[in-house]
Amino acid sequence: MSQSRDSMSHPAAPHRAGFVSILGRPNAGKSTLLNALVGQKLAITASRPQTTRTSIQGVLTLPEAQIVFADTPGIHKSDSLLNQRMMNTVRASLEPDVALFLIDVVAPFTELDAQAVDLVKKIQAPVLAVLNKVDALHQKPKLLALIEHYRALHEFAGYIPVSALKGQGLDVLRAEIIARLPEGPALYPEEHVTDQPERFLAAEILREKILRLTREEVPHAAAVMIESWEDTPTLLRIAASIYVERPGQKAILIGAGGAALKKIGTSARLELERVFGKKVFLQTLVKVRPRWREDPEFLAASDWRRMAGI
Repeated sequence: MSQSRDSMSHPAAPHRAGFVSILGRPNAGKSTLLNALVGQKLAITASRPQTTRTSIQGVLTLPEAQIVFADTPGIHKSDSLLNQRMMNTVRASLEPDVALFLIDVVAPFTELDAQAVDLVKKIQAPVLAVLNKVDALHQKPKLLALIEHYRALHEFAGYIPVSALKGQGLDVLRAEIIARLPEGPALYPEEHVTDQPERFLAAEILREKILRLTREEVPHAAAVMIESWEDTPTLLRIAASIYVERPGQKAILIGAGGAALKKIGTSARLELERVFGKKVFLQTLVKVRPRWREDPEFLAASDWRRMAGI
């Protein structure tokens, strides 16, 4: 059967696939953007800087393209071994097919922002400046002024205003990304969504509740490791250790009569039940490990790749 004239004059667009790094300062909304673009929660979020400690991959499969996103830790000063490893993760993501440089439009521009742009200049691929949190910017002329400011610092491939939290501008952003991806088949099976093992996600959800529900120095002094994982069709049993660096931090985390830890555990358990679709029994134990952020052996043991056996 011969093709219609319309189909011959408008051939199907080639399929595209590639890797997209999400970069930016801490607390710019990178994890929120990853979750919004992929359409499900893969990375934890909190209103504190340096929530993300490692690169988290999220795969969006569409009929016309497959986009492999990599959320990275925020670009910051490396003042501990943990922070140095986080920045090494950022540098390892500087060879994507497309990069997104996330800008918080309501935060004041600082010298650290200028340093972040300097890091972006090393990327050979197209870099889109994604101006996030526009829903919170009530004076639109400020947005234009901010674009001009960044245009003077670097020649970005485009400037896309979005609100990752509200879902504004994401269709435009996806289209701009796809237009710049190389032609090629899908890189992963259609059902593949992330490279993170389930127990890493569980540990991260528990850590997210610590970030949101504790104060003072506790949030960034806390690390979570899954000690045991028993999965049945109707029940998931998880035993987790929460490590802090000082006894005082342990006392804050547990709270009077164990109230703080109970609140954290309950909040984590309810979300885990939503994520895994079954009842969850979550056991938590708080331990003190002095200076774990400077301990190479501990950092290696807590890496998600070790959990996955990679």
